[in-house]
Amino acid sequence: MEVERATTAVAAGGSSAEMAVDNAAGPGAVEKPRFDALMPSEMGGGRPQFRKVPVPPHRFSPLKRCWMEIYTPVYEHMKVDIRMNIKARRVELKTRKDTPDVSNLQKCADFVHAFMLGFDIADAVALLRLDDLYVDSFEIKDVKTLRGEHLSRAIGRLSGKGGKTKYAIENSTRTRIVIADTKIHILGSFVNIKVARDSLCSLILGSPAGKVYSKLRAVSARLAERY
Repeated sequence: MEVERATTAVAAGGSSAEMAVDNAAGPGAVEKPRFDALMPSEMGGGRPQFRKVPVPPHRFSPLKRCWMEIYTPVYEHMKVDIRMNIKARRVELKTRKDTPDVSNLQKCADFVHAFMLGFDIADAVALLRLDDLYVDSFEIKDVKTLRGEHLSRAIGRLSGKGGKTKYAIENSTRTRIVIADTKIHILGSFVNIKVARDSLCSLILGSPAGKVYSKLRAVSARLAERY
């Protein structure tokens, strides 16, 4: 009798499992549970997260002049607390309870860091709105070791007369470039940064501007066809 009951139970269990599978595949299928993303206040045990961006000495005055232009998008739109620590000379960022996404904190830190590198507010604020923008930095000595007048001529080739060469590279690659002494910072998407960096490296190595322009035209045409 017990064996018959067990066999009957197994058969009944198998048929119920089959019915569950059939129901799941049918029109009345039960949807999988969906959980909303955790708020920043709920992550890390409820402790707020921080970022600290140091302020170089030569960017302290521009920061004071443009503070409200930095404060408004960070505090009001990204819902991240921001303050200037004058004693430590750094900008401090902290998540709030109403911060919609934890990635907003890193976006704000990248935005402030881009301003410290020398980018305009209008260009750096794109880091808050778009996800596929990055800042790449390198030095002239990373490409070629130059000293004295050779280094000065290389910097002159990068800028061009009145910044003509730099603006041409920016417009054709849809990037923004900052040349700060021997350091070069590029803001843009990954592919565009690579094209701009290759052009700048060619200029550092001694290529004439005309040759770089012709190569840029060909690369820009290929990029336009791709996208």
